[in-house]
Amino acid sequence: MTADPQHHGSPAERYAASRARLDQDRADHSGELGRFRRVVGFELDPFQVDACVALEGGRSVLVAAPTGAGKTVVGEFAVHLALVGGGKAFYTTPIKALSNQKYTDLVARHGVANVGLLTGDTSINAGAPVVVMTTEVLRNMLYAGSSALDGLAYVVMDEVHYLADRFRGPVWEEVIIHLPDHVQLVSLSATVSNAEEFGDWLATVRGDTAVVVSERRPVPLWQHVSVSAPEPRGVPRLMDLYAGHVDPTDPGTNPPINPDLQAVFRTSARSGPRAGGGHERHGHRGRGDRGYRGRGGHRPGAGALVASRRTPPRFAVVDALDADALLPAIYFIFSRAGCEGAVQQCLRAGLRLTDATEEATIRQVVEERTAAIAPEDLEVLGYWSWAEALARGVAAHHAGLLPVFKETVEELFSRGLVKVVFATETLALGINMPARSVVLEKLVKWDGTAHQPVTPGEYTQLTGRAGRRGIDVEGHAVVVDHTGLDPVALAGLASKRLYPLRSSFRPTYNMAVNLVAQVGHDRARDVLETSFAQFQADRGVVGLAKQAQAHAEAMEGYAGAMACDRGDFAEYMALRRAITEREKELSRASSGARRAEAVESFERLRRGDVVEVPAGRRRGYVVVLDPGHDERGFDGPRPTVLTQEKQVKKLTLADAPGGVQVVTTVRIPKSFNPRRPDQRRDLASSLRNALGAFRDDAGTGRGPGRGKGGGSGKGGGGGRGGGKGGRPDAASDRELQRLRAALRAHPCHGCPERDDHARWAQRWEQLRREHAQLVRRVEGRTGTIARTFDHTCEVLLRLGYLTTDPVPAEEPDAEHDAAAETTDQTEDVAEDAGPALEGPPPGAGELRVTDDGRWLRRLYAEDDLLLAECLRRGTWDGLDPASLAAAVSTVVYSGRREEAAEPYVPGGPQGRLARALDDTTRVWSEVTDLEAQHKLESTGPLDLGLVAPVHKWASGRGLEAVLRGTDVAAGDFVRWCKQVVDVLDQLASAAPRPELRTAARKAQRAVLRGVVAYSSV
Repeated sequence: MTADPQHHGSPAERYAASRARLDQDRADHSGELGRFRRVVGFELDPFQVDACVALEGGRSVLVAAPTGAGKTVVGEFAVHLALVGGGKAFYTTPIKALSNQKYTDLVARHGVANVGLLTGDTSINAGAPVVVMTTEVLRNMLYAGSSALDGLAYVVMDEVHYLADRFRGPVWEEVIIHLPDHVQLVSLSATVSNAEEFGDWLATVRGDTAVVVSERRPVPLWQHVSVSAPEPRGVPRLMDLYAGHVDPTDPGTNPPINPDLQAVFRTSARSGPRAGGGHERHGHRGRGDRGYRGRGGHRPGAGALVASRRTPPRFAVVDALDADALLPAIYFIFSRAGCEGAVQQCLRAGLRLTDATEEATIRQVVEERTAAIAPEDLEVLGYWSWAEALARGVAAHHAGLLPVFKETVEELFSRGLVKVVFATETLALGINMPARSVVLEKLVKWDGTAHQPVTPGEYTQLTGRAGRRGIDVEGHAVVVDHTGLDPVALAGLASKRLYPLRSSFRPTYNMAVNLVAQVGHDRARDVLETSFAQFQADRGVVGLAKQAQAHAEAMEGYAGAMACDRGDFAEYMALRRAITEREKELSRASSGARRAEAVESFERLRRGDVVEVPAGRRRGYVVVLDPGHDERGFDGPRPTVLTQEKQVKKLTLADAPGGVQVVTTVRIPKSFNPRRPDQRRDLASSLRNALGAFRDDAGTGRGPGRGKGGGSGKGGGGGRGGGKGGRPDAASDRELQRLRAALRAHPCHGCPERDDHARWAQRWEQLRREHAQLVRRVEGRTGTIARTFDHTCEVLLRLGYLTTDPVPAEEPDAEHDAAAETTDQTEDVAEDAGPALEGPPPGAGELRVTDDGRWLRRLYAEDDLLLAECLRRGTWDGLDPASLAAAVSTVVYSGRREEAAEPYVPGGPQGRLARALDDTTRVWSEVTDLEAQHKLESTGPLDLGLVAPVHKWASGRGLEAVLRGTDVAAGDFVRWCKQVVDVLDQLASAAPRPELRTAARKAQRAVLRGVVAYSSV
């Protein structure tokens, strides 16, 4: 492993030897690296030279360095070597936008004839010696055995840390594992804390691999907090995060906080004037204090009024950055609506960051970039507001933006014309948009289910864009003061530059049929066990095994200490544990019976019943509108009720754990509509009248009740006595009495050292349980990927995509001989499948891909098996192109929020499309049931939210008509349509029937038009 000169973690001797050797290599080197250095026109950093020397020496390389450090230079050197040597180089990226950007860069250097682009829906000069592509495209080439792989010498995997991504990460490992051995791999990663572990794995699967790590940013990064001014309309203050003597480029662990910033946070809760005494320490700055000053050269804080803290307005933060020459800036807001709102706030505040010349250039670029957009679409896309904001130097950047709009923003920002971009974190994923400053509005973000704190890795990735190499002397990371901000926690976050790379690899159905077809089942298992996921799991097993061994030794000592001369003390302790377990069992049985009675009281409810809720949020009397028998949860029905306050609520067992009792009834009209306030008011009045009558009757001893099991006297849950069926308790249970008698009769019961023995026995038992858990964890980690592959093959066997062929009796030829060496695992697969597995008996022969499996090999979508089943069963046969596109959208689309109502389906509930969607849902249900039986992660749920928009679009409707009444942003619609087009393209070649293939091609053309066609993402 080669470390950066300033990487202090390397041993001194190793460091000195490595530097001396590499310095000599650099001094003597006059080959292609020397020529390349003259071509690039700037001096390479030491880590870039180290990686290039290793690459020219025939080794693969892993380069881990901060964002903006110049990792791509190593990838470009691989391209240079390929062109000089007459071979091919593939430059892979995780996303299409980055592929497009890299294609443009390489064309500028090597010419359009030498560079191609493949991104699934885009193919430019695919036969060029250098081809930029998404990683999925290369994976598909490898499985298809494409002739484009002939002559391949180098593969660059940009942003290789993407293999930690749950959805797209496995593709990286597939490519790394399956690339031909002679191909040199250049892996470019953000700085990760386990780069050496990742490098060890690369060396295992790819051969000799040099690991080059640089933790030094080429442009120093300063950390600040933006706090509101003391006066209501004052300019926000930018305060250093660290104390003056801390070097922000190497803050160390737990760096001390700027005392002025701490003072602001301490006193902010108290309004009013503050003496300047606490700030007089400004005059004594330590080493490393850059002495930041605000507007007018005055250092903030001294003698200021400190009011209660407020979050500075976004436009004011931008204005302050502009005044201090800290623009251009990327302002991260973890919300699309927040980004758009920030732009509008800046416009309303009159913020203008461009001069007349810049504005004219911006308007010209905008008009050129958007010339292809139909005029009728401009209004629905919000073009005019977007263009006006750009002209002022302000823009938003998020996934919901039309791709051509995003690309325009990226170009203008890179040219220094747009000064501030309000962006979501998606901008941090590889797009080359460096800035002088990066601003984070908050340190929490929504992950789709809950608000989660920003991790050190995410903070490093986001702030890594601050500081433009060759332009800025220093970069600035600014966190805006907000509720809950803790400067100490922020300092810890900012100082933890590294984060571990964890594999997300898992076998897929498409992967399984491709591997079985190429190398057979057993060889496929061996291949998958070389994955980084299994490599990490196996390394973890070593530590767990050591722990288990230590536990076993300690257990022997505890066993000796608990030995008793009167008898078997372990047997005595077993009786004590049996008594404890029996007592718990009786308690659970009693609680379960009471719970069952409570559920039964809910099941007896009828429309119009008035029940009392004794406690909780629903406390009081309510009337039942719907007993909820048709929507049972885990705790029984969930009746819909109306409270005395005229609110409609759901009643659950948590609101009345002891059950409910019907006290009276009211009549509810058949035409009652709970959505109408007047009808709720009338029913609440009837409820109050009925309760008044009930109380009058109760006073005379004539409680009305319902008289048919509604419950009276006791609550629906019954009393605490014997309960139903005379539930046994501790005093009457015969088994418990027998165990207690056996305990008293045991010879160890009378031992005078019984309590000491028991303490040692308890320690032994606790350690035994921990030891058993460790052993299970060890067994669970060993071969986890291969076991998942076996389960995947079981599902494919069950559905007929794989089959087992009998072993031929005659002498096999050489090809069969090689395959036979890797087929013993079939017996295990069949055994695990159990009785539900159809087909030949276990051990009948080797696995083979069926005809159905051959076209499953061409389906690369995330829900590949669901797609295959819909094709095989004819679920989508007979659909017109627009309906087919709409049906495909249910497999690829995942809404950002739950739909409030049932989505509209063109053609009505009895139409051909609706029936096809019902059948698709049925197929999905059967697939997920089968996956659950075989302990596999379930295929994601279907989402019908894009059915109507895609159908309208594929039918030729305009964008305004398509998006009207939906909450789908234009950019999201284009992105999802691109994915629909990708799947339709796969169906056009993989569908088993020609009619469906023809319909898929027509549907692809119908969707790929207008804004979808001319967007490059």
